[in-house]
Amino acid sequence: MPSIPELLGHQRPPGLSPQVDMDFDNTMSGIAGLHRHYNELRGVENSKNKLIENLLERVDAITIQYEQIRLDKERETDYNRSVQRQQAELYKEIAQLKASMERDAFLLVLLDGDGMLFDDELVNQGEAGGREAAARLTTFIREHVQQTTISKTMPNIPSDYKIVVKIYANLRGLADAYFRSGVCAKPHVVEDFARGFTGAKQLFDFIDVGSGKDRADDKIGENFKLNLHNVHCRHVLLGCAHDNGYARLLEDVGDETVYGRVTLIEGVPFGRELFELSKRYRAASSDELFRKSKLVIPTQDELSRRLYPQQSNEPMVQMYPGPGTPSPTLAHSAKAVPPPNRPLNPTVSSWASAAAAPSTAPSPSVASVAVTEPRNAVSRNIKGQRVDAEIRYNPDEFMRIKKMKMCNVHYLRGDCAYPNSCTHDHAYKPNKNELAVLAQVARQTSCRFGTACDEPKCIYGHR
Repeated sequence: MPSIPELLGHQRPPGLSPQVDMDFDNTMSGIAGLHRHYNELRGVENSKNKLIENLLERVDAITIQYEQIRLDKERETDYNRSVQRQQAELYKEIAQLKASMERDAFLLVLLDGDGMLFDDELVNQGEAGGREAAARLTTFIREHVQQTTISKTMPNIPSDYKIVVKIYANLRGLADAYFRSGVCAKPHVVEDFARGFTGAKQLFDFIDVGSGKDRADDKIGENFKLNLHNVHCRHVLLGCAHDNGYARLLEDVGDETVYGRVTLIEGVPFGRELFELSKRYRAASSDELFRKSKLVIPTQDELSRRLYPQQSNEPMVQMYPGPGTPSPTLAHSAKAVPPPNRPLNPTVSSWASAAAAPSTAPSPSVASVAVTEPRNAVSRNIKGQRVDAEIRYNPDEFMRIKKMKMCNVHYLRGDCAYPNSCTHDHAYKPNKNELAVLAQVARQTSCRFGTACDEPKCIYGHR
């Protein structure tokens, strides 16, 4: 909008007095100054508005940043609180795991029963010896742990640890070995020993793996690897001194972290490879528990000479005829090999002397058993395998006798080990024919020693 002086062109109107003229000039000059001042103020106002606009834009930007930071802060706070809760839960779980790990700590003892042989005196005591062996083994282990923990080489075992013992063996073969070597008078003594050992402690097991190559080795190897890094298993004691095959197992798992967790138990002296490994692992032994030498099993000829000592220059004919009158060959055998009549020396612990020992006198009903063969005669084929004499019987009579549940040992041998508690019949008085059929019934049970059996009085089947 043009100013008043601009509209008037700065020209004075005509006919004005000098005073008025001067006032007019002053007025015009004042108006121009106002316009200048106004323009100056408008410039300042524009600058001010621009500044305010800039400030408002900056405030808006800062507000947006603040809101973002606030949201980020809230998220971080929530995250930190969540982490703290998780951390507290993890600490709680760790404490529970530690308590669980400490709760059922145990030591595992793995013994190869085919080679880690218990002391002869203990084995001969049967069940009582098995219980005593379990007690001695417990004492031996606790003393070993006490010595090693004191020396700070086994520091992670709590005071309330348990002892788990597993012995794996071919029990039948082991009983045969003890029997044939002359250590035990009867094979069942070894089974009684194993039963006593198992029953002595709840965590002690004497396990029969049966016959077969490396069955005990395989089971021990798998149990060893399964428990070696088990947090509850604080230490493994491995009894396998007789078998260098275990060296492969120890080499496969052996490193610096394992050496301190394993102790090798020595019975018979360590084999060469195991002896070298025993320098890395701990080793322990007990003269009161294990034999220091292997069983010596005589050959078949040596057993025969021990069982049937020659009393003439005539060849010994081994026969085991069935019931009835002996044949001429049997009569000749009876003359050629007269039954030993020397009393058994109770101090001699040998299989031969035990086999020659007279049995408990039979009852009157047993005296009529139709067996008239020489006392120590056993019939064998050309391969040296025992052959049972044929017994003829009526199948119906066989089933009748079998259902009567007569005690085979009582009627056929006269030496039942449980005369007062036997679950089979001892009262019936069988005749001669019934005894012969009962002998065939008894043969339905296979002899544990098979065709190698040398017991003349054995009533079981040999196949």
